[in-house]
Amino acid sequence: MTSVSLGMPAGPPPVLAPRRKTRQFQVGSVGVGSESPISVQSMTTTKTHDINATLQQIAELTAAGCDIVRVACPTDKDAEALSIIAMKSQIPVIADIHFQPKYVFAAIEAGCGAVRVNPGNIRQFDDQVKEIAQAAKDHGTSIRIGVNAGSLDRRLLQKYGKATPEALVESAVWEASLFEEHGFHDFKISVKHNDPVIMVRAYELLAERGDWPLHLGVTEAGPAFQGTIKSATAFGALLSKGIGDTIRVSLSAPPVEEVKVGNQILESLNLRPRKLDIVSCPSCGRAQVDVYTLAEQVTEGLEGMKAPLRVAVMGCVVNGPGEARDADLGVASGNGKGQIFVKGEVIKTVPEDQIVETLIEEANRLADEMGLNDDENPASGSPVVSVS
Repeated sequence: MTSVSLGMPAGPPPVLAPRRKTRQFQVGSVGVGSESPISVQSMTTTKTHDINATLQQIAELTAAGCDIVRVACPTDKDAEALSIIAMKSQIPVIADIHFQPKYVFAAIEAGCGAVRVNPGNIRQFDDQVKEIAQAAKDHGTSIRIGVNAGSLDRRLLQKYGKATPEALVESAVWEASLFEEHGFHDFKISVKHNDPVIMVRAYELLAERGDWPLHLGVTEAGPAFQGTIKSATAFGALLSKGIGDTIRVSLSAPPVEEVKVGNQILESLNLRPRKLDIVSCPSCGRAQVDVYTLAEQVTEGLEGMKAPLRVAVMGCVVNGPGEARDADLGVASGNGKGQIFVKGEVIKTVPEDQIVETLIEEANRLADEMGLNDDENPASGSPVVSVS
């Protein structure tokens, strides 16, 4: 009897291009660079000095698949909270610093995995690079040089007229040279813009200038729908060329949504192992069942499942049987009924109102066989973290 694999490819999945070769360093326990998987980042929306709330949100982000988290540090109270947050967080913490260079040193001494610095708005930043580099080296802290279109050095704005790709890259390369001049190389660079076309070109130019690891981001990307489209478009253009070592999807939405989108982008490009993959048709005049509702209910019912199953929810007899047969689990629907396929074989036909529960039951059974039962998934439920 021929065995059929359940979502597991026989070899490494194909990618559009090999990773661009970069330097390698650590952000806490997470490797960054071409020798490490591309990591997903997000940023807390809590007041950092509210330690319990911040750790709670970090736990939720961790459960959603976040690899590295950034926290804001605009005040003395926030800086004082960093040591506890860095110690208790399950994933590396990056302190986000603007305007006040003293907080860079505070974050390094607090044990943060990295510090994000924005050279365009930290007063007299260039004059303190030597001291920052030495402190970071002494504590094993990495740096992100974060150049943003909205806070570009005014001298570069005067030179280029606006935040062009060339202006963003010139700022980044200059700051990188200052750190390298002092023997510090454990840094990554971002050159963010809200326009995906400008952002993509900036990263392409930057990738040509050096072997620095690059953090991808479309800054101020917008509400969830618009921001997802912008980020997926820009990241896809760069990642498909092997450019990018860590990503953050910036959405005007809860940060867990950023993590979900970021992971999905990487999974779609085979840059992160695929988990549950729902294949469903867009529906048309041929559909004889409510495909929209079926697909939504199956997706909701299987949310959080670890098993790398491909589940096809199809609404007519044109593509339905073929897609359902190719999937690990699927349904080909018509005339108010659904043929349930498991590993390419029809196992039963059920009424439309039983399709969802049947697919969920079969998915859980397959997950059990793979030792990846959904009950063991740490993402189900909300993690609770408190500080006594």
